Amino acid sequence: MSRNTLVLIAAAGSAALLIGALGFQYIGGLPPCKLCYWQRYPHVVAVLIGAAALLLPGRILPLLGACAALATAGVGLYHTGVERGWWEGPTTCTSGPIGGLSTDALLDQIMAAPLVRCDDIAWELLTLSMASWNALASVALALIWIAAARR
Repeated sequence: MSRNTLVLIAAAGSAALLIGALGFQYIGGLPPCKLCYWQRYPHVVAVLIGAAALLLPGRILPLLGACAALATAGVGLYHTGVERGWWEGPTTCTSGPIGGLSTDALLDQIMAAPLVRCDDIAWELLTLSMASWNALASVALALIWIAAARR
């Protein structure tokens, strides 16, 4: 396969994983946790790198694509460990600024927010969670990126 074909496959793989995550969120009703969001960012970067790599020759961009894929695989592995109780996850939640809100308005905002914990497995297939599947798929994508860099 040509370099550009491999780049297209790798970038499309990241795009497909992003679309899948958004589908689970907006169609499946599974709101993401903090670690789920962290897994999405490198996929966005990989898609952008893929677009640039289709226009520009060289090995640097495919290697950066591999780094992005390995970054999301690493976060996916970390998230899997949190879900399985192998190690502790983040102890903080993200929130916006609360300035200017009354106590009642703040309480209403807190009560309306979905409770999403990083250590709960919201969905699994063949005993693997979404984080686990993301880690496995992302390692495969990293290998495709590396093959593109070698062309």
